Amino acid sequence: MALDRQRPLLTRSDFGLSVVRGEGKPENQAEAVEWFLNAAEQGHVVAHVRLGFMHANGRGVQKSRAEAQKWFHKAAELGDAWAQTQAGHDYNFGRYVRENDIEAVKWYRKAADQGFAEGQSHLGWMYETGQGVPEDYVQAYAWLNLAAAQGYESAIQGKDELRERMTDKQIAQAQELSTALFLQIGRKGNTQSD
Repeated sequence: MALDRQRPLLTRSDFGLSVVRGEGKPENQAEAVEWFLNAAEQGHVVAHVRLGFMHANGRGVQKSRAEAQKWFHKAAELGDAWAQTQAGHDYNFGRYVRENDIEAVKWYRKAADQGFAEGQSHLGWMYETGQGVPEDYVQAYAWLNLAAAQGYESAIQGKDELRERMTDKQIAQAQELSTALFLQIGRKGNTQSD
C-alpha cells in the first residue's frame, strides 16, 4: 500500500501501529516502519518512539540497538517524557553512551517536570545519592513523593526508606516542596507517551 501523505500525522502513526498489529489486514512490519518514518519525518514525537521499538526488536527492519537509541533520543529531544527518562538511564548507567550523571539528571528532570513518575523517581534517587547533583534529602523526598502519589511502587518504597533518615523538619520542608512542584507541574501540563 502506498503511503497516503495527505493523512494527518497522528493518523499516519496510528495507521502504522495498526499495520504492526495486523488490524484489518495481515501484519506488515516493513510497511509499518514506512508509516512511522513518514510521521517521524514530519515531527510526530510518538512515531520516533515507535521507530525506536521497531529497530530495538528487529520488526520490519534489521535489529539495531544503535538505530533504536537514535530514534529514542530524537523523541527525548522533542519532549517525550518516557524517552527522556530512557535517555537519563542511558547516561546514568552508561548504556550506549559514556556514563555522565549530570546528563542523566538533565534528562530525568525534563521528564519529571512533565509529571512522569519514573522520571520523578529517578531524579529523587539522584538527589538522595548525590549523583550529578549535591546530595539533598529534601529534594529527593519531594520528587519521590510525587512519583509515589502516582502509584510508582519503587518510589513508594524509596520514600519510606528515605524518611527514616530524615528529621521532622526536613520531612516538612520536603512535603512543602512537593506541593509546590505538583502545582508547578500542573500548570505546565503533562506529556507522556501513549
